[in-house]
Amino acid sequence: MQKRIVNNIDEYIEVRENKEPGFKQAVQKENQKLDIAIKIRDLREREGLSQRELAERLGKPQSTIARIENGNVNPSFKTIEEIANKLGKHLQIRFV
Repeated sequence: MQKRIVNNIDEYIEVRENKEPGFKQAVQKENQKLDIAIKIRDLREREGLSQRELAERLGKPQSTIARIENGNVNPSFKTIEEIANKLGKHLQIRFV
């Protein structure tokens, strides 16, 4: 049996989805978590704060901010809202 060569990530996801139903949904969920992580890190950096400084404002350990920004933890809505509030921002949610 000859292996199929895939040329891009979208094609790879489709091939895996055919073999493992639910793979595509799992990738989408991880992408959402990574998108949140990047947005939080970018916001923190735009505000000129270190992870430790943001953590202090939130009353959380610096390691919590690091795990959020590394995509290792999926922050709750409450945590995301708290980050926005402590940085003087409004949280806006969109369904696309």
